[in-house]
Amino acid sequence: MLCATSRFLAATALRAQPRGRGPAPRCRRRELHFPGHPELPLCDFLTGQLGRPSVPAGRRAILRRGRMPPAVGGGLAGSELRVRRGRCGSQAARAVGPDVAVEAAARSHKRPAPGSRHFEAAGRWALLALVTLLSFATRFHRLDEPPHICWDETHFGKMGSYYINRTFFFDVHPPLGKMLIGLAGYLSGYDGTFSFQKPGDKYEHHNYMGMRGFCASLGSLLVPFAYLTVLELSKSLPAALLTAALLTFDTGCLTLSQYILLDPILMFFIMAAMLSMVKYNSCADRPFSAPWWFWLSLTGINLAGALGVKFVGLFIIVQVGWNTISDLWHLFGDLSLSLVTVGKHLTARILCLIVLPLALYTATYAVHFMVLNKSGPGDGFFSSAFQARLSGNNLHNASIPEHLAYGSVITVKNLRMAIGYLHSHRHLYPEGVGARQQQVTTYLHKDYNNLWIIKKHNTNSDPLDPSFPVEFVRHGDIIRLEHKETSRNLHSHYHEAPLTRKHYQVTGYGINGTGDSNDFWRIEVVNRKFGNRIKVLRSRIRFIHLVTGCVLGSSGKVLPKWGWEQLEVTCTPYLKETLNSIWNVEDHINPKLPNISLDVLQPSFPEILLESHMVMIRGNNGLKPKDNEFTSKPWHWPINYQGLRFSGINDTDFRVYLLGNPVVWWLNLLSIALYLLSGSIIAVAMQRGARLPPEVEGLSQVLLRGGGQLLLGWMLHYFPFFLMGRILYFHHYFPAMLFSSMLTEVILWQTGARCLSDFCQVFCGTLSCGSVPGAWPPLPWPGASTRWES
Repeated sequence: MLCATSRFLAATALRAQPRGRGPAPRCRRRELHFPGHPELPLCDFLTGQLGRPSVPAGRRAILRRGRMPPAVGGGLAGSELRVRRGRCGSQAARAVGPDVAVEAAARSHKRPAPGSRHFEAAGRWALLALVTLLSFATRFHRLDEPPHICWDETHFGKMGSYYINRTFFFDVHPPLGKMLIGLAGYLSGYDGTFSFQKPGDKYEHHNYMGMRGFCASLGSLLVPFAYLTVLELSKSLPAALLTAALLTFDTGCLTLSQYILLDPILMFFIMAAMLSMVKYNSCADRPFSAPWWFWLSLTGINLAGALGVKFVGLFIIVQVGWNTISDLWHLFGDLSLSLVTVGKHLTARILCLIVLPLALYTATYAVHFMVLNKSGPGDGFFSSAFQARLSGNNLHNASIPEHLAYGSVITVKNLRMAIGYLHSHRHLYPEGVGARQQQVTTYLHKDYNNLWIIKKHNTNSDPLDPSFPVEFVRHGDIIRLEHKETSRNLHSHYHEAPLTRKHYQVTGYGINGTGDSNDFWRIEVVNRKFGNRIKVLRSRIRFIHLVTGCVLGSSGKVLPKWGWEQLEVTCTPYLKETLNSIWNVEDHINPKLPNISLDVLQPSFPEILLESHMVMIRGNNGLKPKDNEFTSKPWHWPINYQGLRFSGINDTDFRVYLLGNPVVWWLNLLSIALYLLSGSIIAVAMQRGARLPPEVEGLSQVLLRGGGQLLLGWMLHYFPFFLMGRILYFHHYFPAMLFSSMLTEVILWQTGARCLSDFCQVFCGTLSCGSVPGAWPPLPWPGASTRWES
């Protein structure tokens, strides 16, 4: 493209010079003809062979004038045809005019015989089969090695086991990817009994190959998907083959596809959505046909799949959405279409690209909640009402006292998602962190250290003594909370909190329940009057410190290792009501009170769905790196600066290291820079009102439209990571890497073919006339003059 652009600028400069008045020099033309094509000059034949797009069997070329259809990514369909005279053209072509010359050039190429078309179609299917076979062969080679847990297999393999055992768990990603891994394990004979404790643990007799094989299969399909996408965008078979070669032999894509991870599943749906979008764009001239509906619906299905695996699937949704808005905008501006037709287009896209993906995405959660119906390690991340629906949880079908009374043993849970239970343990705050007293935190899991006894502030008598009558806790009462395991009281004072400035420290203080006045708290029910009883699960309560006037809450910040990476509890002097400072009583044990059933408190499906997303988003933002793990920054990724260790703690282990092929990755960077430079030159020229040569214009249709889609995909899957506050790893770049690899072959092949074509034209012109080469041949650039239709 740079060659063609430079020729265009040079030709523009030459045309600006005034012509002389003398007669033009005459020269005798000698045209070189290719053997077997006596009617076609040699330079025209080479130009056509180098630049000819790949045409599927059974399609015909129609030369016509017209504007580019609004759909983006449809290749060269419908581009405007213009012809210029050239040095290598025949005298007859210049005599009859450009339009007749075009028709003559079109007639000079004879329609291939039916047998030739079938042979061409068979060849294309054979190439696709070869690409797919090679991709599967590389991904499945030594798939069973190493026979132990590698990196995040400890998480996603374990979650597959949870699905097989129907045990509820918590993860920061949507459930579809783990569900598919669990299904693959179940169908391949894995019984879900392997513990997946830590990387390096041997699989031994457990069948892990089904889950690895499933991920490898989806990772293998990335190569044919990229091949078909580039073929559709560029109409160039060599560019598609080179794209397949880049991805087949990239060590990073190969490694990432061979283990039990979410990344190959995510990239499968991203590439499938991209291919489906490009395919339905190519059907823009046949709207509402069966292929159009098929590819449009398949795009929506793949969008639901991408979002159902990871939230970064939103990036491909944005890309498809942008393409759809652009398409609809051009349709709205087409005055040949009625408003009814435009309305049908809008309705079709709403149904296939919004309603269908949302329905499928919601259905994955319905299956997720239906399968995981047993209590598990993820219970503590969710509300008490959510836990009541899980069999095995102490709240499921439970009967507990309804109203809180003195002497009750309770757990207190924060209403903000993913904060957890009020917790304490025997460990003290370290030196220099407030008062060196017992730590008070919040903890997400069920634990005996979450239990507290509610007592009156001014007496140490046992309220469970049968001789004492039952006395209920009411709104506005002053109480003490004594930690059941350590017998220390919930305490606060004017010392600064460990992590949050201007908040007060909360500790455990006293011996056997005996402390001081800083242990007194006033319990208040939100939006209730004084004297009202406090109900289990239903009442939203706050604890006001009597001496300082601060409110008990959790900042949500993760404490260092001395705090066991639990969440900080503070007493905030700001009395604003937020979820961080609002609690509810969950577990309630009091033998002197009658029990009620909690079945009536189970939430509806929309409430469960909303709560799950709030917990996942908060958990995603709070991710921290594991020990001995290499994190990275987004600017590291495109240059292949640093990889990721999958396996191998010492020299005797089977070592696996995730790192991309530097030739592929640096070539991708070069292609992005080349694309931006070429596009800028053409954009400036067009802004200045220059008329692009037909060859440059035809090439720009491929690069600016097809290449623009790929560049947009790379940007959407890369730049948002600069704005994320969560921990980032090298593998996050691989969806963007797929787009950059496809862009590389589109621009390099088209640019290389154009440069070689220019050389042939200049060479032929020099042989025939011996003058300064600079004119273009009459045979139009193939991509600029054809519209491919069935």
